[in-house]
Amino acid sequence: MEATLERLWAGTGNNRAAWLEGPVWMGDWGALVFSDIPNNRTLRWLADTGEVSVFQTESGYANGHARDHEGRLISFEQDPRRVRRLEHDGTWTVLMNSYDGKTLNGPNDGAVHEDGSIWFTDPGYGILGPFEGHKAEAELPNRVYRIDAAGKATIAAERPMRRPNGICFSPDFKRCYVVDTGISDGLDYPGNLIVFDVADGRLRNAKEFTDFTPGSGDGVRCDAAGNVWCSWGWGGDETTGVRVHAPDGDMVAILHAPEIVSNLCFGGPKRNRLFMTGSASLYAIYVNAIGAA
Repeated sequence: MEATLERLWAGTGNNRAAWLEGPVWMGDWGALVFSDIPNNRTLRWLADTGEVSVFQTESGYANGHARDHEGRLISFEQDPRRVRRLEHDGTWTVLMNSYDGKTLNGPNDGAVHEDGSIWFTDPGYGILGPFEGHKAEAELPNRVYRIDAAGKATIAAERPMRRPNGICFSPDFKRCYVVDTGISDGLDYPGNLIVFDVADGRLRNAKEFTDFTPGSGDGVRCDAAGNVWCSWGWGGDETTGVRVHAPDGDMVAILHAPEIVSNLCFGGPKRNRLFMTGSASLYAIYVNAIGAA
């Protein structure tokens, strides 16, 4: 029996989405939270009813989201160029907005390690112009940062990515995958996925895991078997969807979608439902895989 791709939501009229991103499954809420970046808001889809409502206005042009081990929502905000955490009492705590006295470029996406540390990418898309933030000068190199459980921030990796974007860990947390969307600056730059070894709070031994040409990746997630699921687009109709790679890098499947898929996550009670944010729509499909915890 084959699963069917479902279009869960597409806003219309004044509620139309501009560019959806950053889905995260909130199991105890029975909901998916995701970003509508240019409209400066985050949205919430309820599994029981299918209703989509505004979760947060003035979201700081938030892009990606993650969830920590206490179930708190982590938001990577491009316009104020910071990482924030939603506390259980409804207040927000700024976890990081600068490094070495300089403002971050614009946090994009992140992942939480088993030790409780938060790792995130800082490619600076929010400062390129008014569509996803406001135009400003970069003060720091584009990097991957790590915030440990005590709140101390360090550089996890600075190279070889030009614009580090999507990020996730392997199920055993020994590897970290980082999408490089440098190709957005021109075809002479990379559009690939880099895999690192994780050791001593750093990303080491960078290797190209796969090249997305034609097109580019964006979001990335692992399933419990170590397969790597990557959003894919910007290279024509044949690249619109999700690529699935085995742990050795071999591409084993392509899930085609009617719109460019910006990002994805596993969710649902069994974590076997793949949620995908498209250009202006939210999609889902049941898959024969379980998302890594």
